[in-house]
Amino acid sequence: MPTRTGSGHASNAFVWKDWSADIGYSSNGFVFLMGMLNGAYAVGTPDCCSHLAEEIPRPEVNVPKAIAAQMSIGFFTALFYMISIFYSINDLDAVLSGGANFPIAEIYRQATGSSAGSIGLLVIILIPLICTCIGCYITAGRTFWTLARDDATPFSGVFAKISPTWRNPFNATLICGCICTVLGCIYVGSSTAFNAFVGSFVVLTTLSYVAAIGPHLLSRRSNIIPGPFWMKGALGYIVNAIACSYIIVFVVIYCFPYALPVSAGTMNYSCLITGGLTVFVGCWWLYKGGRGYKGPVAIGVNVPQIVDVDMHATKGEEKV
Repeated sequence: MPTRTGSGHASNAFVWKDWSADIGYSSNGFVFLMGMLNGAYAVGTPDCCSHLAEEIPRPEVNVPKAIAAQMSIGFFTALFYMISIFYSINDLDAVLSGGANFPIAEIYRQATGSSAGSIGLLVIILIPLICTCIGCYITAGRTFWTLARDDATPFSGVFAKISPTWRNPFNATLICGCICTVLGCIYVGSSTAFNAFVGSFVVLTTLSYVAAIGPHLLSRRSNIIPGPFWMKGALGYIVNAIACSYIIVFVVIYCFPYALPVSAGTMNYSCLITGGLTVFVGCWWLYKGGRGYKGPVAIGVNVPQIVDVDMHATKGEEKV
């Protein structure tokens, strides 16, 4: 497109060689690691697939396949898309300044040479986002329903119910939609507060992984039934240890301010959101744990057959 508009493509040196890191940090390597935050949002990809495990056939096989397919397809499509975007930029200063709130819009304008072309390309992004929102709400609703079913949430009796009309956890999905709407309204009052919630997604999600992988590793991988993709021997320990180490290091990096010098409006509040939520969940655990909380109840886990979970069961009751 840039050649059709007369502005030309960006140079090969600009795409593959030049380095620009004018955000106040003296170490280019550290800036590069901070920049990996954008790619880290892909952590939500396996998260969405895994939470639908109770509603698909042979989840022990199909869920890992779905995760691998998403990651593989996403890697190549994102790589080619990123290369084309870089070649479309002919005025980096305009992208960083004039279109700072939504830089991709400015890049599309430079690529097409018109605002109408930019809007048309943004619509192409908007349509998949709308479809993705459906999957996100389904995932969030199922996750909240699972916690409510195990009596781990407030008002679990309400949110653990399956709607006889819609045959899905309607109450849990509805409350997730309401909470997301309220969080979206925060942007009207304070973009800094909204960015704090959005930015903490990567930190909170990756910490949830280390909260599962860490105990699995410390217990010598003895509390999980091996599946078709089980990594045997030392390989499994090495992969688990690398995953935990990677998460711990990058969670710290992602909590650093985005640029220096820092002010109250440009501060990275992900650490505050993460710490506050951890305290809240910890207090809820102490409250709920002291009142007879038993946790998830698995029936028939020592048999090789697949467990058929009754969608109408609540609070940990399952049907084999």
